[in-house]
Parts: sequence; C-alpha cells; structure tokens
Amino acid sequence: VMDTEFSDVPIRLYLPRKASDGLRRAVVYFHGGGWCLGDAGMKTYDHLTRWTANMLNAVVVSVNYRLAPKYHFPTQFEDAYSATKFFLQSSVLSQYGVDPDRVCVAGDSAGGNLAAAVAQQARKNKVKTKLKAQALLYPALQTLDLNLPSYRENENKFLLPKWVMVKLWSQYFTSDSSLREAMASNSHVPAESSHLLQFVNWSNLLPEEMKKGHVYTSFTHGSSELAQKYPGFLDPRAAPLLASDAQLRGLPLTYVLTCEYDVLRDDGVMYVRRLEALGVPVTHDHAKDTFHGAMAFISGPYALAVGQRLMDRYIEWL
Repeated sequence: VMDTEFSDVPIRLYLPRKASDGLRRAVVYFHGGGWCLGDAGMKTYDHLTRWTANMLNAVVVSVNYRLAPKYHFPTQFEDAYSATKFFLQSSVLSQYGVDPDRVCVAGDSAGGNLAAAVAQQARKNKVKTKLKAQALLYPALQTLDLNLPSYRENENKFLLPKWVMVKLWSQYFTSDSSLREAMASNSHVPAESSHLLQFVNWSNLLPEEMKKGHVYTSFTHGSSELAQKYPGFLDPRAAPLLASDAQLRGLPLTYVLTCEYDVLRDDGVMYVRRLEALGVPVTHDHAKDTFHGAMAFISGPYALAVGQRLMDRYIEWL
C-alpha cells in the first residue's frame, strides 16, 4: 500500500502481494463523505479497499480528491476524472500488471456520484481504454428534486437526514446559503431548465411498490439568478441522472446498491430504470433492511452483520 499521485491527484494505491496467473483486475474507488469529508486512509475506506484488493487479487486506486467547502464543483469531479484517465493509459496499466479489459470505477454515496460521472465522461470523451464496469453504492445522482418519496420517508432517519443531504449538495456548489435555502424548499430549479425534470420524474421512473401512495406535485420554479451563479447543479457531471438517453446508452456493466432507509434510495432506483430501458446491463441490489452508509460499518466496535453482507455482495459482483 502506498500513497502517491496520478496526474497531480493524491491517491492510495493497493498492489496485491500474492502472485497472479495473468493480468489483474483493477478498481478505481472514490470515497463518500458528501464531497467535503473523508479520505482514502480513513479506517473504513482503507478496510474496504484492502478487502477488495485481497478478495479479487486486484489493483485498487483510491482517489483523494479535493474537498468542499475549500473547493467546489467541478474540482472534485475533475480530480476523479483526471486520476482515472491517467490510470487508464496503456503504459500505466502495464506498469501495474492490469488487464485493460477489466477496469471498474466504484464509489459510495458522493463517491458513487463521482464514479457515475466519470463513467459518463469517459464514454463521452471516447477514452481509448474503455471501462468494463461501474459499481455505485447508494449513490447521489440528482439535484433537481429533493422531495422524492425517499426524501419524504427518510427525512429524519439515521446518518443522512434530509437537511444534511441538502447542506452537502449545496456546499458542493457554493458556500452561499441562498442555494441551500432554495434547495431545502425544493424551489431552486428555474423555469428555463424544466425540461430536465423528465429525467427525475419519479412518477414515471419508480416501480409502484416504491411510490407508496405519494403524489407527484408540480414544481415551484426558482430564480434564474441562482442557476446562472451556480450552474453546477444542472450539470450531469454533478448530477449524472440528468444525462440524456444518448449519453447513457452504451455505458458499461453496472451495479447499483440502494438501501430502503435512505434519502438517496430513489436516485439509484431511477438510474437503474433508465439504464435498463436503454439496454445497459444492470444488477440492482436493494437492501430492504438497512440505511444509507451501512457498508461503512464493517469493522471496529460498531461493525454490523448487514455491512459485511452488503460488502460480500458487492465483491461477488465485481
């Protein structure tokens, strides 16, 4: 395990000690923490990435992207994409004995957001070495509707209540409290951007069992000024669910983990539905008995059996 840099972005690199019969798999991992917390060396993430490397005999690149509030979008995305693009160079893959046909991007929560955005951008830019897969663990994928059924049902649930998620989203773009206040009341999308709402229309994209009697209501449109000052919240690089069908078609093999008691649950479910409709091979694991971030509880005094179970399913898919 070593700390180094890829394209001037700090990373923690995990290289298996045991011999390999051939070229290895690789996983580029982006940690969670709402774009403003965490790092690759945290016990939780170090455990997860070591476990991944050991179980798969894989090279793992864990990216230490810059954090809010010191840095705002698109810095985090650019760091994630730059490190991935650097790693995907033939010379770098060869240096670490990696099979160019078996590279995956992965991440949890805000890291899942970055993994999805990186996968979209790599396809859009036609990066020579194509990603084999993307694994998105309870990802944050959209900024437009912060009143989805999952937000309503889990508004005050453990670990990630709605007010925290709203603060994290707004802080990703700016320290200006006016955006946070508009997001909190779900009145931040300007009328001229209303065409994007089709991509997050849960009344069309959620299965019936997840609608649970909730009624889809029309939006109260926000000011154009906020969107002009902070256009990031309308950018698919920050909100991958806002990408057009043309941008989503042809994405790599996809794994999405969602948790029932999670404000971000419906983000992941809607992404699954859109990808499936476009012919992208998707495996959707929906954990009905747990909450956002459960996989983090896999070591230490607060270790949970459900955390290890989710980890095992993720590793099995990889």
